[in-house]
Amino acid sequence: MAGRKYLLYDVFTDRPLAGNQLAIVVDGEGLDDAAMQAIAREFNLSETVFVLPPQNVRHRARIRIFTPQHELPFAGHPTVGSAVALSQMAEGNGAAGIFVLEENIGAVRCAVKSNGAASFGEFDLPKLPEPLPLPANAESLGAALGLDPHEIGFENHRVSFWSAGVPYVTIPVANLKAAAKISLDSRAWAEAMPARDGAWHAAPYVYCRETIHHDSAFHVRMVVPGSPSYEDPATGSAAAAFAGAIMHFDRPGDGVARFWLEQGLEMGRPSRIRLELDVERGALASARIGGHAVKIAEGVLLA
Repeated sequence: MAGRKYLLYDVFTDRPLAGNQLAIVVDGEGLDDAAMQAIAREFNLSETVFVLPPQNVRHRARIRIFTPQHELPFAGHPTVGSAVALSQMAEGNGAAGIFVLEENIGAVRCAVKSNGAASFGEFDLPKLPEPLPLPANAESLGAALGLDPHEIGFENHRVSFWSAGVPYVTIPVANLKAAAKISLDSRAWAEAMPARDGAWHAAPYVYCRETIHHDSAFHVRMVVPGSPSYEDPATGSAAAAFAGAIMHFDRPGDGVARFWLEQGLEMGRPSRIRLELDVERGALASARIGGHAVKIAEGVLLA
């Protein structure tokens, strides 16, 4: 493992020390699953990416994504961060282009646009959101978050369960005040939402229409269940699942619907995620997630 270069990026932000942190091990070739998992635990960030040669020579790279506990089939901020990093490595900070990254979920089409030190990357959802059966009622899920029944839901939005590769329970709340008070009781949450496939408990994705920034469409928060639980400052895979809730409850008209999601403000790491939906004949035909990414550090793994 000696001498492997790594990069640190802040993703879904155009300035350093905000957004969601990401470690990228530039050369992951030769590392087995156990070694990748150990390195991810060492970085102890929400996700660490390992870059590998692509299986299809027409693609840019294969990436594997690990949390400190397990591997993910797909994740948003690792995809955006990896796309920006690989583009910058190939052509310098003015890099731009369209290419494919291979993830466990499948081939993911990415595009990168130059914007100084903070390039903008976006990707097509490799899988459109699908509804899942919700095994718990809204009251028990809200109680696990410290919410009262009257704080759950707004307009026609109700608690629902979606996956675009990673499952999330989307929980609408009345306003920013309700969003600010959430505190996850992981034990109560685990009782209400049993682990899927023995790997993880689906996380709550709390959202409201009221926002802090005038150009945001939704204010969102995501807390990862566990011992201890922790909040994520920007969650692209949850935004992908959330597209299902937007389509189901808001029913945007045909054409391109664009939404900016604000996240991470309560924890001091403000993030902005752009979600675009292509709607045809009232159905979701495709969708994209995008955001800026900034390199903040680089180094070499010596162990």
